[in-house]
Amino acid sequence: MTTVYDVPADELIKKVAEKLKDMVAPPEWAKYVKTGVHKQRSPEQDDWWYLRLASIFRRIYIDGPVGIQRLRSYYGGRKRRGAKRPKFRRGSGAIIRNALHQLEQLGFVTKTREGRVVTPMGRSFLDKMAAEVKKEVVKKIPALEKY
Repeated sequence: MTTVYDVPADELIKKVAEKLKDMVAPPEWAKYVKTGVHKQRSPEQDDWWYLRLASIFRRIYIDGPVGIQRLRSYYGGRKRRGAKRPKFRRGSGAIIRNALHQLEQLGFVTKTREGRVVTPMGRSFLDKMAAEVKKEVVKKIPALEKY
């Protein structure tokens, strides 16, 4: 059985993001928001919300149970401060929180005492997407069939 661990992350995130486009809509403010204090501009991709949603979903699958603060650290980065030394800054909590709420409404993620975890329905969804991605990768590179 193919799982999230068996396929390239970028391919899986793109595939899951395509499926999530039919299921949810981004918030109105998503066009204008930066993804963190460490960024200078907002994302240039039009579908960045779905990519971030899929990435958070995959992250919870791998690391769960996980909380908002840990995800903020994962999506953070280096803040450039001019002549001073750069510092690490965490990513936006509002983006992560709203993404988690959307995943909870879909039934893919649930809240526990330790943090957010993927539900059996969410695990099944991601594993199916991973199987589809693996088929596509094998079509591109036939030598990978034995793996």
